[in-house]
Amino acid sequence: MILKILALTILVIGQVFLVGAYAQSVVSPFERGFGDVKFLNAYFGTQSEKMEVEPGDKNVPFTVVLANVGTQDITGIRGQLSLPFGFSSADGIGSLIYADNDSNALAGETFALTFFVNIAKDVEIRQFPGAVKVDFSRLRETGTRNAFFDFEFKVTGYSTLNMRAIDPFLVSLKNNVVVVELSNDGTAPLSGVDVVLQNTATTIAATSQSISNVEKAVFDQNNWKVGNIEPKSSKHITFNVYVPENLKNAVLHTPMDITYFDAHGQRKTISRSVNFYVGGLIDATIYDVYLRQLGDRQLVTGEILNEGNTDGLFTFVTLQPLANSNIKQKTQYLDELEPDSPVPFNIPLEFDGEPRVGEHDIRIIVRYKDSLRNEHIITHDTTIDYQHPPSTTDYDILQLLVIPAAAGIGAFAFIKLKKRKQTVKQTS
Repeated sequence: MILKILALTILVIGQVFLVGAYAQSVVSPFERGFGDVKFLNAYFGTQSEKMEVEPGDKNVPFTVVLANVGTQDITGIRGQLSLPFGFSSADGIGSLIYADNDSNALAGETFALTFFVNIAKDVEIRQFPGAVKVDFSRLRETGTRNAFFDFEFKVTGYSTLNMRAIDPFLVSLKNNVVVVELSNDGTAPLSGVDVVLQNTATTIAATSQSISNVEKAVFDQNNWKVGNIEPKSSKHITFNVYVPENLKNAVLHTPMDITYFDAHGQRKTISRSVNFYVGGLIDATIYDVYLRQLGDRQLVTGEILNEGNTDGLFTFVTLQPLANSNIKQKTQYLDELEPDSPVPFNIPLEFDGEPRVGEHDIRIIVRYKDSLRNEHIITHDTTIDYQHPPSTTDYDILQLLVIPAAAGIGAFAFIKLKKRKQTVKQTS
């Protein structure tokens, strides 16, 4: 019985020692240190705002945020920063990187140390390790305490957002398709890009005076979700805008607010304006194209009607043969195409070689320029039926025969009418 009790006792004592040994062999992944100061964050920027930085930047603020987690206020706070190769003090290479906090840090409150750093041009855009030493004193206590913290920080790169219209020219009295390019010329990505058109009729309702003329135009949308824009890349937004006639020859200002998240994950909003020049509308049509006889000549005639609100400039009309027609190509200068005023053209018909009787396929080409000196071309295809005109000799003979005959018929009719009147008079 005594032996059994002894064996049971030895077994229990052995299990206690084994459990203790196992507990000592397990290492916790979290440090359980206690102190007056706790590290919170480290980044480029000030305590109130983080900054995007890139290689080659000089005298950049670098902030370490800490908290007084002790039970007493601390004072005389000073930090010394240790960064890897490629980062140096703004005071010069070889200088220590110091920062002082002139205020007391109350118990339970956060405080910051802001250092100033130069970044070498060959530093990569990535995450780096760093360390900081913090010296401080407790109020109503002699001596200096210190704390050491390791951390990681990031050289983010710098994002640069630009905005421009692919084609900055609009036409009044017309629904224009607009493409706007958003480009990131920097070295850091832009995330969650959102574009909002400002100063529309709804946004200026509460203002006494508009700062733009965009409310006079009609947009089919005013908000665009763009997404992410990587460095050295671009994205496009597309929309339709109708511009009334009273904006002709004016500049349409379209202010936009762009919201995005920078490389630190901070939400930012910037304003950009895309400007457009509004030109007049030239709406030209070719019609009533015929082959007409004028004396002994045949002309291809027609009219051009401009139903727009501005002149077409430097207008030329060209007669062009199609298929197997042997009509000569000829061009005529018409000058301007004024709105709502038909402009006639008359092109003499000539042939390469002997004229071919019958139908000829032709094309009328009208070229003109707008107020920006951009050339526009319209065409009209038709068929004309060419027949030999009467020769000059035949025409003269016809005149000799027809005119006396007509005179004779007229004289005979006059005599008959006179005799009839005399008979009626005698009868009465």
